[in-house]
Amino acid sequence: MTAQRKILVTSALPYANGSIHLGHMVETIQTDIWVRFQKMRGHDCIYVCADDAHGTAIMLTAEKLGKTPEQQIADMKAEHERDFAGFLIGFDNYHSTHSSENKELSELIYSRLKANGHIAERMITQAYDPEKGLFLADRYIKGTCPKCKTPDQYGDNCEACGATYSPMDLIDPKSAISGATPIAKESKHLFFKLPEFTEYLREWTRAGHLQPEVANKLAEWLEGGLQEWDISRDAPYFGFEIPGEPDKYFYVWLDAPIGYMASLKNLCDRTGRDFSSYWKPDSDAEVYHFIGKDIINFHALFWPAMLSSAQFRTPTKVCAHGFLTVNGKKMSKSRGTFVNARTYLEHLDPEYLRYYYASKLTAGVDDLDLNLDDFVARVNSDLVGKVVNIASRTAKFVQQQGGVLSQEIADTALWQKFVDANEPIAQLFEERDFGRAMREIMALADAANEYIATQAPWSMAKEAGREKEVLAVCTLGINMFAALMTWLKPVLPKTAAAAEEFLDTELTWRNATLFLSSHKINAFKPLMRRVELEKVNQMIEASKSEAPAPAAAAPTGWLAKDPIAEEIEYADFAKVDLRIAKIIAAEPVAGADKLLQLTLDLGGQTRNVFAGIKSAYDPATLVGKHTVMVANLKPRKMKFGLSEGMVLAAGPGGKEIFLLEPDTGAEPGMKVM
Repeated sequence: MTAQRKILVTSALPYANGSIHLGHMVETIQTDIWVRFQKMRGHDCIYVCADDAHGTAIMLTAEKLGKTPEQQIADMKAEHERDFAGFLIGFDNYHSTHSSENKELSELIYSRLKANGHIAERMITQAYDPEKGLFLADRYIKGTCPKCKTPDQYGDNCEACGATYSPMDLIDPKSAISGATPIAKESKHLFFKLPEFTEYLREWTRAGHLQPEVANKLAEWLEGGLQEWDISRDAPYFGFEIPGEPDKYFYVWLDAPIGYMASLKNLCDRTGRDFSSYWKPDSDAEVYHFIGKDIINFHALFWPAMLSSAQFRTPTKVCAHGFLTVNGKKMSKSRGTFVNARTYLEHLDPEYLRYYYASKLTAGVDDLDLNLDDFVARVNSDLVGKVVNIASRTAKFVQQQGGVLSQEIADTALWQKFVDANEPIAQLFEERDFGRAMREIMALADAANEYIATQAPWSMAKEAGREKEVLAVCTLGINMFAALMTWLKPVLPKTAAAAEEFLDTELTWRNATLFLSSHKINAFKPLMRRVELEKVNQMIEASKSEAPAPAAAAPTGWLAKDPIAEEIEYADFAKVDLRIAKIIAAEPVAGADKLLQLTLDLGGQTRNVFAGIKSAYDPATLVGKHTVMVANLKPRKMKFGLSEGMVLAAGPGGKEIFLLEPDTGAEPGMKVM
């Protein structure tokens, strides 16, 4: 075992303006598993979090509900804590950014930034809602992204391309509060001089604090040039007033990450821990932030720059994860796949989801899909059918012989596989590669079940004089179960506690493969029930917030044979780049019954495309014709080569496949509107 480490862990602060949903749970479950693992390894690891409680949204929601902002955030904090507890999230402290500790630290950091010359002030033209009578915070103005032209984007950053900008840079802006067109109004604002940290951030982002793919993305932003960051907002605003600046408030994203420090300070003040030992520049503690990839710019650019200027240490590592989809699609209220944490808990065991997420999480920023059919099958197969099954198949035979395990290791080679796996599995947990860790654990569970099935103690027990063999086989089974449950304890803390009661021992990583011999166990009780598909369906039904549209008349004709696909948003369609292309070569593809290989001129570049139109066209007749192609389709590796796009065609098939030829006079490369 390594020397004890001193570790502070945080997860992103949920906003105190809405309920926790299964998307939030990806992060907190990931963080909680890692923290529980570190504690099992004997490290001094604490996990703090808080509600993000400031901003215009809080103020407006409270107004709508007839509450004060303070009442609104207190109610949401209680709800959040209840839901996180339901998912067995083991915070050491859960606080609020609307706290005396956060106010004190925010003012301290601001004063240091200002003293160091890193705060600028100037008049800016701001979006102002003339109907509501207030300046519009970033998230309350929407319009078209000035960089990628995606519509319906918020005023601080684009969800499509990741660009950050000023709200007034949006194209065709509208107030998200009243719908009014904002007017321009001047106001003095304060800015953090982020560009002055460009070289510092170039080094910091490449110093091992980030995942490689995140560092690469930030390198693009750094090359594009950083902008000064507006850290002030005008009254009315729910937050902390900036010292010396009447009617000016800290922007919520300035004091939100400081909330990590504030939550720790609140814990330290209550427990006697030394707060400065975690955040002083020469600290030997480790600090880990778990966040979603959508807020990486705040945590890996703004945050380390602020901390550096304010003479605090920067994070050891910022661990970003991807987004959650359900059944391969974005969470949807109409489909019932936008599931709140409370709705899930009313229908299903939290450990089902903890395990499923663990089985899908990687060390990278990959998106995670909650496929509900796979969810049911995997939990039932892995946890009930494999792990718990080992104990349920062997415990009764031990009890029949007095409940005391044998001294003998019935298969030393098999047990050695478990011993050898202990540290590699620990390393996978350390690296947050939980999915691979679960696969390694389940492979060993398979080996254990195969051994028990081969030995068949239930058959041995029927033969006189084989009691010792039965006990030895079942003792190995119980020990393999104990090792598996030790490794799964960070993921399944409730089931592990029940297993500890059954085994009459504490499951610790240090003793994961310490063979239990001549050890008395207790009577086995069922540890986990199978997931019921009916319960999953009930959860989905309970999550549907919109009544389904009236049923349309049954489709006829071609729609009956080939129904229209699911609706997409305009933004999805707008991503498709249709271009005129001239066919300059066409030939059959050897070994393919339906394909022609087309060489297309896009006006300055050529593309190779495989099209399934061989049944309708003689290749020689296609040369010189124009067609329409999807020009921005990701190239696809096929058996016959790389296809670099798609031509558009229509028809029932066979001889009736028609290329969508544009009018005469169309030029290659011309965009199709």
